[in-house]
Amino acid sequence: MPVKVLYVEDEPFLGQIVKESLESRDFVVTMLADGLAVGKAFLECMPDICVLDVMLPGKDGFSIAREIRQHDADVPIIFVTAKNQTDDVLQGFRSGGNDYLRKPFSMEELIVRMQNLIRLSAPSNGKSPDAIAIGEYRFLPLLYELRLRQHVRKLSHRESTLLRYLSDARNTTVHRKDILLKLWGDDSFFNSRNLDVYITKLRDYLKEDPSVSIITIKGVGYQFTVTA
Repeated sequence: MPVKVLYVEDEPFLGQIVKESLESRDFVVTMLADGLAVGKAFLECMPDICVLDVMLPGKDGFSIAREIRQHDADVPIIFVTAKNQTDDVLQGFRSGGNDYLRKPFSMEELIVRMQNLIRLSAPSNGKSPDAIAIGEYRFLPLLYELRLRQHVRKLSHRESTLLRYLSDARNTTVHRKDILLKLWGDDSFFNSRNLDVYITKLRDYLKEDPSVSIITIKGVGYQFTVTA
């Protein structure tokens, strides 16, 4: 089945280049230039992935992502923007984004990032258990949920995939570079900073159970330990 892409970009020349490049590789692209039209288009085309510019007429990309998340908690979202300030990056992830690509970018990089997110969001065909025990927590990767007794925390796509990666390698040392290449597609400084943010968030989510910890191995990576 061809991958359906919702692409929102208000620069006509760039938009046409990206659209034609994606279509030449068998993606099915719905392209819009006005943020106000995205909500209706999303429900009509039900895309497999969204690529959103941040600065748009009518409604910015962050607002669009929050609107999309009200309808679909799982569809991957990539922001494409000339902005590169840390606050802008964090705002993008808080609004529901899974990845962030700065202009100018190569089509090859965009496609690799898209394919990576699509692969990570694909169903696991029943090979993974419905729930993974992490100390007192129960992690449901297919539902993007982390449960502790009656409390249910909804995870973002990136949080869920990172937690799954660490959990699968529990009580062993995982290298930062391996995490970055597996989940982000490259080990740039920019993505390394993003990894730091997500590690901090996961530590906060897991703090209620002292038997669970994410230990930093300086200069190497992390060790996800469960002692219970």
